[in-house]
Amino acid sequence: MKDDGQRRDDFERGLAMRRATLGEDWVRRSTEGATAFTAEFQDFITRYAWQDVWTRPGLPHQTRRLLVLGMTMGLARWEEFELHCRAAIRGGVPVEAIKETLLQGAIYCGVPAANTAFKLTQQILVQEGLAPLPEPLSPERRPSRQQTFSSPQLSLVLQGEGERIPLVFSHALGLDLHLWDGCATHFAALGHPTLRYDQRGHGRSARPAGPCSLDQLVQDAIRLIEEWGRGPVVFVGLSLGGMVGQGLALARPDLLKGLVLAHTTAQYPPEAQAAWAQRIAAVEAGGMAAVVEQIVDRYLGADASLSELREGLRATLLAQDPQAYMAAAHAVCSVDYLGRLAALRCPTLVIAGGRDPGATPAMAEAMAGRIARARLALLPAVAHLGVMEDPEAFEALLGEFVSSLS
Repeated sequence: MKDDGQRRDDFERGLAMRRATLGEDWVRRSTEGATAFTAEFQDFITRYAWQDVWTRPGLPHQTRRLLVLGMTMGLARWEEFELHCRAAIRGGVPVEAIKETLLQGAIYCGVPAANTAFKLTQQILVQEGLAPLPEPLSPERRPSRQQTFSSPQLSLVLQGEGERIPLVFSHALGLDLHLWDGCATHFAALGHPTLRYDQRGHGRSARPAGPCSLDQLVQDAIRLIEEWGRGPVVFVGLSLGGMVGQGLALARPDLLKGLVLAHTTAQYPPEAQAAWAQRIAAVEAGGMAAVVEQIVDRYLGADASLSELREGLRATLLAQDPQAYMAAAHAVCSVDYLGRLAALRCPTLVIAGGRDPGATPAMAEAMAGRIARARLALLPAVAHLGVMEDPEAFEALLGEFVSSLS
């Protein structure tokens, strides 16, 4: 049995965790407002729940917060749900993580419970000054997830039904079509039909066994646009997507109204190819976990203010199939379009990040200098993912370019 001194130590440690989770005001009301009838209960839950359970190392603190939301939702303990939901939001738990918890709860707790949980959470967000932006599910705005008819099947999302120039978005290595969610939604709202897709081996697209070449990825883009039937399009490719865009413009210029090459290159020097070989070997030996931190640092730099973006990228990369990643990485490191870019005739926007160590401004300048109708734009403060790091600046550059084509 613990002595009184040790119990007081446990109480104080539990009290600190309780304050960190629920906030000072709530804890003060619960403990300082205790009576002879409730004091032992408050002492008990502070020691047992908040010290013995909440401080256990087996789960991250954020995971425990989300579990409580799911459990109180399932039990319809709405007072507790509101308390913990508000505390989680104030404590910095990403709203996206809360949304995913409630969506999961819709399956296992039932739609009525999820409906109430979403309603209460939205009210809390409004009260906390975090009101979500409108996203009506009208036909012209609603994202529609589909797949190609041809094989290997590619997963895609269509959004927008306007009459303006159609846009196709192609993502970076190890990521997926969600890289473009905000950008595609923005242009769909302006009247542009948009299509964003998962490259083969990524996201929900098929994962064919064996090697992967840039030619195959280019052919994927060709059949994607042909099946959509909305061409010619503006093809917006970032990193790997930009390499696909170069090959597409060389192979089928008739499918393009314009080309955007963001944070990409047409050729790697020998030392960069050696670095790619090391990364591929690391993935082969240890899976995506062996390189995830390196990739996140290359994609976003060391900007501590982007912690939420870093967590999202990390989760996407860790979900990537290692074999598919290695196959696509071999295709990336073999890119060799630089000597052929003079043949391009479609209007082209080349976007570079001033802090990008992998697709440097010099590489962007080398591409733009060889394309007759190219314009080079620099985002000085971003690294490799301008569409995530500075979406407003990226969308402004893209919007200006697309408007010039009209």
